[in-house]
Amino acid sequence: MVNFVMIILCVLFGMLFRKYNVVPGDAHKGINAWLIYLALPAVSFKYLPKIDWHAEMLFPVVAMCIVWAGGWIFAKFLSQLKGYRQRTRSTFELASGYSNTSFIGFPLVAAYFGEENLGIAMICDQSSFIILSTAGIISALKAKEQGANAHPKIVLRKLFAFPPLIACILVLSLSPFINFSLADPLFDMFVATLSPLALFSIGLQMRFQGWQKQFSQISMTVFYKLLVAPLLIFILALSINIKGDIGSVTVLEAGMPTLVSSGIIAEQYGLNTKLINLIIGIGIVIGMLTTAIWQAILKGVFYP
Repeated sequence: MVNFVMIILCVLFGMLFRKYNVVPGDAHKGINAWLIYLALPAVSFKYLPKIDWHAEMLFPVVAMCIVWAGGWIFAKFLSQLKGYRQRTRSTFELASGYSNTSFIGFPLVAAYFGEENLGIAMICDQSSFIILSTAGIISALKAKEQGANAHPKIVLRKLFAFPPLIACILVLSLSPFINFSLADPLFDMFVATLSPLALFSIGLQMRFQGWQKQFSQISMTVFYKLLVAPLLIFILALSINIKGDIGSVTVLEAGMPTLVSSGIIAEQYGLNTKLINLIIGIGIVIGMLTTAIWQAILKGVFYP
């Protein structure tokens, strides 16, 4: 219950602080810098070394790749259908291809399936995060560099200068030789800032004015993110007989609303920040209902 209250309050306080000018209009930029350079890398150093891999644990990895691929196809189809430019297409890719597996996902997984299953949720989160740090950044760069002008060397240079990706590479490379757990108390303090500050930042940027004009884009993206994406993973889990906690947690994580970090990247690379933050905010509200429905379905099907 505390986690649900925190989610609501952090977004609400951000909206109120903006409305009453408690903070400067661009205060979210400083918060986003903290998240990108400190909090998100700390997540990698804290959790990546602790993942225990075995065959079925590959399912969450594959699932997050499918969610991303489906989001990419969705964004391409919608952009071609509506004649959107690369900037809007990249925004749709960020909004539809990445699930909020940590900020919203962790508290919901703990509430629905128990804290002992957060390890599965972490695999989903890190998989989604690595895809975001590669495919997501490339997509954002294509828009910023005007598509064809995004030279591969420029893309790679900016890609590997992205702090969270640097952290992932360092952890995966060095964890067999270095015991990062000695620094866990420090990482804990940085990680603790991630959810409240990210949600607060979204609240600062969230404006519901004009949502009617973008209703089509918002509704279609939320439909894919909250219904189609988890349905794809649900069908895959049934077809290869992965049930129980691994199947349930993975489907639930696939059905989370849009990843908050997608909004941060959209802001950093000059995409349609208003649209993606509307999708994130509205997705969080609707996602509270859809994830509860998915949880009921999963309990009935995956735990006979």
